Amino acid sequence: MSWIYLVAAGLLEVVWAYFMKQSEGFTRLIPTSITIVTMIASFALLAVAMRTLPLSTAYTVWTGIGAVGAFIVGTFLLGEPANAMRIAAASFIIIGLVLMKLS
Repeated sequence: MSWIYLVAAGLLEVVWAYFMKQSEGFTRLIPTSITIVTMIASFALLAVAMRTLPLSTAYTVWTGIGAVGAFIVGTFLLGEPANAMRIAAASFIIIGLVLMKLS
């Protein structure tokens, strides 16, 4: 169950990062509100997952999901570049997450 909470926390990190960008520096109410709510939920789920998962594993996976997810959202929804170096970097993060899970 902890892994489910952790993945959900990571996905919520992607959501709050996206809406933080949409908030235009916290100047738009709805995106700012979504950012704050999903940020709190993400932290709460991370905290629950850390009851049984090691800090090093939980935090690494949480930030990895957020980083790769933000890259994917940025590329497909915001039109950010997806050159070979950025794709390779995201791939290395995914490999690291898999290795962390296997360890």
